Amino acid sequence: MHFSKTSVEGAMVIDPAPHVDARGRFMRAWCLQEFAEQGIAFEPVQANMGISTKRGTIRGMHFQEAPDGEAKLVRCTRGAMFDVVLDMRRDSPSYGAWCGVKLSGDNGRMLYLPEGCAHGYQTLEPDTEMHYMTSAFYTPGAARGVRFDDPAFGIVWPLAVTEISEQDRNWPPVRIVPDRVEADARLMA
Repeated sequence: MHFSKTSVEGAMVIDPAPHVDARGRFMRAWCLQEFAEQGIAFEPVQANMGISTKRGTIRGMHFQEAPDGEAKLVRCTRGAMFDVVLDMRRDSPSYGAWCGVKLSGDNGRMLYLPEGCAHGYQTLEPDTEMHYMTSAFYTPGAARGVRFDDPAFGIVWPLAVTEISEQDRNWPPVRIVPDRVEADARLMA
């Protein structure tokens, strides 16, 4: 695997090193030792999958608040998606910054998101399937989110939105202020 830093502190784009022959392709999707060599302490406890039938669907931006924060390793297993990591860590040098990367079943690329970062994606093809592993169990009381189009972050999505949940459409706006985030109380509910 090849690890590349992003503009979000601690987030990494991971390109596989596939073995290709007449049978097809084989590649490693996660390795504790290789992650540790990159200074990433990631031990998954849960794996999730999602399928979005329409091109342009957005899911996110989601994260879990400490002490239930979760790191994620995201990959696309079919189709293609624009995957986004958004730094919500107040003490991070990249606080408020985001990075987007194309993940697809063809490129096998993955995105690692450290704890305290929000995650979301937009499907670039119909019937896109994604898979991600987390370092913590889903904890409903710690689940948080920010709007996909919040001007405080300026995320540039590649397509018009065709589908989005009411929850994701209605997260309250955030205002980035040095050393803190100010938001409507629903952000922290």
